[in-house]
Amino acid sequence: MDLTTLNRGQLTLLGSSASVMLTIYFTVQLLSQHLLYWKNPKEQKAIIVIILMAPIYAIVSFVGLVDFRGSKPFFMYLDSVKECYEALVIAKFLALMYSYLKISISKNIVPDEIKGREIHHSFPMTLFQPHTVRLNHHNLKLLKYWTWQFVIIRPICSVLMITLQILGTYPSWVSWTFTIILNISVSLALYSLVVFYHVFAKELEPHKPLAKFLCIKGIVFFCFWQGIVLDGLVALGIIKSHHFWLDVEHIEEAIQNVLVCVEMVFFSVLQQYAYNVAPYSGELDKKMKSSKKNE
Repeated sequence: MDLTTLNRGQLTLLGSSASVMLTIYFTVQLLSQHLLYWKNPKEQKAIIVIILMAPIYAIVSFVGLVDFRGSKPFFMYLDSVKECYEALVIAKFLALMYSYLKISISKNIVPDEIKGREIHHSFPMTLFQPHTVRLNHHNLKLLKYWTWQFVIIRPICSVLMITLQILGTYPSWVSWTFTIILNISVSLALYSLVVFYHVFAKELEPHKPLAKFLCIKGIVFFCFWQGIVLDGLVALGIIKSHHFWLDVEHIEEAIQNVLVCVEMVFFSVLQQYAYNVAPYSGELDKKMKSSKKNE
């Protein structure tokens, strides 16, 4: 293929497709390793759901890029697919952390050594909760509910938003209402994960929880703030349309999709470290035994 004969749009599409393929390659590689060393189904099922986030984001963004002249409901649907999967990933991440700590909310299993620890809430949660509470089954259940509410609210809002958009009854105040609800919902879910991490940082340290969390939050962070920056560039007139058949909103959407396709390659590589198969393949035990012998 002679790249010099391709125009800018074709080169962009080619580069984005290559990025998607790389993301899928790294993810399938990690996925196959976990399936090969299938030692802990409860934990590894959660890990598989989490590592599939990068290729799903990449594929959905690529679909939006291929049909970059799609309707607003179409783009809203694509965004909803990514955001609903994000909600599922957040819930699975918390479930994974519970599994590491041998906690079972449904079976009322909370290890004695972690009971009674202090949970320090910060503003604005102190408007609804005491500043300091003791860790027990009730408070752990509360953290779980704070996470799972987003898993429920996100799909409901997505369906309502798409339906109203199709019906042509989607004024700006409705859009802002959904934005506020979803921001509060996701903030509460992420807050519960941060609280959970601070309480159990010592026990979770061998499992690299920060790297695992950054793989999730990083994807969401980049997508969200890129959207804000692109909106600002459009408002300032830096991004503008030079085609009578293509408005600036479609150009902005195309740029966002290209960036997501490229970024998912880096996150799929980071997942190789954060969700490595070593704890299940026996490599970690071998390294620990080897280090003890050297000492």
